[in-house]
Amino acid sequence: MQRKTLTTEEVADYIGVHKDTIYTMVRQKQIPHIRVRRRIFFSIETIDAWMRDQEQKSLEVAQ
Repeated sequence: MQRKTLTTEEVADYIGVHKDTIYTMVRQKQIPHIRVRRRIFFSIETIDAWMRDQEQKSLEVAQ
């Protein structure tokens, strides 16, 4: 079975930013995440949907 969650480091690599950027985005509630006690996880499906939504928003602003 394929794993469907990513760690902070994995999601940073996946979207091409530094892991500190991900921690900042989590603190500011800018990126969807799951917290299990002190650990932070990301659903790959949710991150993909979030990235599509961010792209759509940037296209709407450009028009």
